[in-house]
Amino acid sequence: MSSLDEFRTSKAEWRSRLLLQRDELDEPARKADDQALLSSLLGWLAQRELSVVAAYVPVGPEPGADLPSVLREAGLRVLLPIVAGKQPLEWAEYTGPDSLRPATFGLLEPAGERLGAAAIGQAEVILVPALGIDHQGVRLGRGAGHYDRSLVFRDPAAELLGVVRDSEFVPSLPGEDHDVRMTSVITPARGVVELPM
Repeated sequence: MSSLDEFRTSKAEWRSRLLLQRDELDEPARKADDQALLSSLLGWLAQRELSVVAAYVPVGPEPGADLPSVLREAGLRVLLPIVAGKQPLEWAEYTGPDSLRPATFGLLEPAGERLGAAAIGQAEVILVPALGIDHQGVRLGRGAGHYDRSLVFRDPAAELLGVVRDSEFVPSLPGEDHDVRMTSVITPARGVVELPM
């Protein structure tokens, strides 16, 4: 097996393990995690003068249920991603739960005006979904590469805040030199943790 094949196998094994962990978490634990995570996030955001945040709509066992609504209620303009095939993500403004529609991969996306891939450059904080994040900021996603293709359009000063459960913040994940590293991670118990650059 080549080193590239071993690398891909390692990533696939991590994905399987982390997805299984999420599936095994019971509903009361998920709700408690979500409340703690959102409370920490709001406290952290309140210490900053922000107006635009890029986020996502959590589905299934992803942490942060009600994330877009909580951010909008905090007075922020919220941009949500739209999957556009194998292209970079497009973005649209979240205007409330009624502005969401079912999309590919079981996701919910905003139905409003598409602002294009470069709109992520308006966000001062980008909340990035992940299956896992390590202590060096390596992010493990689901493998489609949507965020890898999209984060190049961000403002270089924007905070990249990976969102995971406590058990998904791990010492080390397989990563490559060209991976965009998270600048911070947020977990329910630890709150926001700044990561080395």
